[in-house]
Amino acid sequence: MLDLHGLAVGGNITDSLLELQHLNYLDLSDNSFYGNPFPSFVGSLRKLRYLSLSNNGLIGRLSYQLGNLSSLQSLDLSYNFDVSFESLDWLSRLSFLEHLHLTGNHLTQASDWIQVVNKLPRLKDLQLSDCSLLSIVPPALSFVNSSRSLAILDLSFNHLSSSIVPWLPNSSDSLVDLDLSANQLQGSIPDAFGKMTSLTNLHLADNQLEGGIPRSFGGMCSLRELDLSPNNLSGPLPRSIRNMHGCVENSLKSLQLRDNQLHGSLPDFTRFSSVTELDISHNKLNGSLPKRFRQRSELVSLNLSDNQLTGSLPDVTMLSSLREFLIYNNRLDGNASESIGSLSQLEKLNVGRNSLQGIGLSHNSLVLKFTYDWAPPFLLNYLYLSSCNLGPHFPQWLRNQNNLWVLDISGTRISDTIPNWFWDLSNSSLTLLNFSHNNMRGMLPYLSSKYAEIVGVDLSSNQFEGPLPTFPLQTIALDLSNYVFRANCAICKIAGPELISLDLSENLLSGNLPNCLIPFDGLAFLDLAHNNFSGRIPRSLGSLSMLRTLNLRNHSFSRRLPLSLKKCTDLMFLDLSINKLHGKIPAWMGESLLSLKFLFLQSNEFHGSIPSHFCRLRHIKILNLSLNNISGIIPKCLNNYTAMIQKGELTDINSGKLGLGQPGQHVNKAWVEWKGRQYEYVRSLGLFRIIDFAGNKLTGEIPEEITSLLQLVAMNLSGNNLTGGIPLKIGQLKQLESLDLSGNQLSGVIPSSTASLSFLSYLNLSYNNLSGKIPSGTQLQSFNASAFAGNLALCGLPVTHKCPGDEATPRPLANDDNQGNETVVDEFRRWFYTALGIGFGVFFWGVSGALLLKRSWRHAYFRFLDEAWDWIYVKIAVQKARLQHIYQRLLS
Repeated sequence: MLDLHGLAVGGNITDSLLELQHLNYLDLSDNSFYGNPFPSFVGSLRKLRYLSLSNNGLIGRLSYQLGNLSSLQSLDLSYNFDVSFESLDWLSRLSFLEHLHLTGNHLTQASDWIQVVNKLPRLKDLQLSDCSLLSIVPPALSFVNSSRSLAILDLSFNHLSSSIVPWLPNSSDSLVDLDLSANQLQGSIPDAFGKMTSLTNLHLADNQLEGGIPRSFGGMCSLRELDLSPNNLSGPLPRSIRNMHGCVENSLKSLQLRDNQLHGSLPDFTRFSSVTELDISHNKLNGSLPKRFRQRSELVSLNLSDNQLTGSLPDVTMLSSLREFLIYNNRLDGNASESIGSLSQLEKLNVGRNSLQGIGLSHNSLVLKFTYDWAPPFLLNYLYLSSCNLGPHFPQWLRNQNNLWVLDISGTRISDTIPNWFWDLSNSSLTLLNFSHNNMRGMLPYLSSKYAEIVGVDLSSNQFEGPLPTFPLQTIALDLSNYVFRANCAICKIAGPELISLDLSENLLSGNLPNCLIPFDGLAFLDLAHNNFSGRIPRSLGSLSMLRTLNLRNHSFSRRLPLSLKKCTDLMFLDLSINKLHGKIPAWMGESLLSLKFLFLQSNEFHGSIPSHFCRLRHIKILNLSLNNISGIIPKCLNNYTAMIQKGELTDINSGKLGLGQPGQHVNKAWVEWKGRQYEYVRSLGLFRIIDFAGNKLTGEIPEEITSLLQLVAMNLSGNNLTGGIPLKIGQLKQLESLDLSGNQLSGVIPSSTASLSFLSYLNLSYNNLSGKIPSGTQLQSFNASAFAGNLALCGLPVTHKCPGDEATPRPLANDDNQGNETVVDEFRRWFYTALGIGFGVFFWGVSGALLLKRSWRHAYFRFLDEAWDWIYVKIAVQKARLQHIYQRLLS
């Protein structure tokens, strides 16, 4: 036996192992053989019964000599991504194999995997998760010749379709665990699963299954876990729950139905006497909750969030084991049940985003009033009270909450100092703390000696004062923005090297920015905007190689940018606007900072031309160089900005955002000139595509290549010395909402394609030398004439100057010939309508008169009507019966 599992052994796996001819157990898993070839000689160790080479990063072709290990009972080759598995035929020679794990390998070329598995009669455990398997099941293939003892089958995270279901051992009494999650199963849930009576765990999550839960599931007496989320299940939830009537009610422990399309009211689920976890969140439940539950339940976790449930919270006395109760983002109203106070084991409660009265959690805007000496009967781990009205005093009932991990009382209208007892809570394991957007005041203690396990703190937008506090060494995220902190020297000691995100924006920090940031080598987000630092930007910022966001907006920084910043190659957001930086715009930005998405250099003293290297910033989405002294031409290579050609995604908004619930969360925010005004944008920032070169000394023509930026939403080139005409293809910028070309020397006509800019809501072409007629179109004519002012040769609406030929042409007087023609037309109309009336009368009375006067015709006519009606009635009745039969069969 040789077990070297997880010992970080490296180098090559040498053939010296062949000397161990009697070796029957070899485990080399979880070591450091990355990049080394697969050891083909292992196939010569014929006495092996157990072999594990998993998670080693081996490369090369799989040795078919493994088929010589005829005594092998367990084989684990998982997570060797770069090993080539061209065929698995060699496995068919391992007739004693009981455990086969190939998870995390690429078996796309091994199209024979099903046939091979069918030849392993003793197989008990088969794990082929994340192997890129395709559905290539031959129609006649079944489990007839395969193992009768297969207990665990994991085929999750592949590309299998519903054609795999007939291959499954649906009559087997041995299968216990079946995982087909994250495949491409479609249609209704097959009844075949309900026949697998020995199943304990059935995972069908993340497929495209439809309909409801089959009735056959009610007879799965061993089933403990059923995961059907997310899928496309639909129909009333009560019907699906009724279909599970049977012995499964006594065995089921976990039912996962989240992210489906189920609707209706919530049935009483306490008849599932053993269920401990129930998740029906993110559906379309639109009924009411039961007023009370009939029997006591073992339920520990209940998630009903993100539905459309109405009414009030139920009596939860029967759910005394609940530790997690989530029902936020519904339409609940009325008073919360007092029975919540009886849940002595409750650790996490969230009923936010409802309209409850009396008690509530995040985003309810509720008033919470408790007696001064009230002591909650439960000890929570998570408490979210954001946006509730707790104030004006700090809540005293938190005094006994010693088990809190997360505390969020942001925006709760507290205007008080934080009592000393809060900082001294015994046995506290607080890791995330959010007191932001209140009116808390006073000085903060040195938190480095308090809450030793805290990793994320948000104290922003309060009235704390005094020196910057220090925090524990393992702190990851700090948001102390919008305070009145003054002492900038404490930045160097504010936290330890684990710090990822630091936001000190909108304080009163001044003087030189300390050159001491080297210890924070893991810092990814640094926001110091809107303070009053001056002098040089310190070179030590260049040592922050992990930096992704740097915001130094609105300071008094001067001199040139430090060359060391070129080392911050992961920078995605850089805002140096409103400073006194000068010199040429560094070309190294376009050479080294190739990950930049947002670059703000406006309102500085940069001069020279726009570096041609800027054309390499393919990911740039907002480029603002306005209000500098930049000269030269606009580069023609702007069409290299591929991010301005592709549609924006919400994932681009935050540069790797982390935060409360995800420690280290940081939201990039920036001031953007939008439609002639300045706005601060936060969460929608990543959707913008903006070029702003306004207020410089640029010359030459507007390059035609700029019209290739199809997702551009705003372009401002105003206040320069640009000449030539407006690009003829500007109409290609279909997403353009704001266009400002004012204050230049542009000439020629306004291109007709401008009228097709249907999203354009702000336009300024004033004070140029444009001429000709303003193109007709509701878009351009809707703007005020001031958008075209100062172009004296322009004509047509909306300006008052009319174009030649626009004068109204008088209508010619009708002559005698026209009057004669009109008389003929009127005479024809009179005779036409007269003839139409006479014809209708003759036809109606001709048919009706014949029926009245001739009895045989009258009888034949009414008999025809009766037979026609009988025929229609029979057809409808037959069709209705057939549909009812189909419907009943579907229900069964």
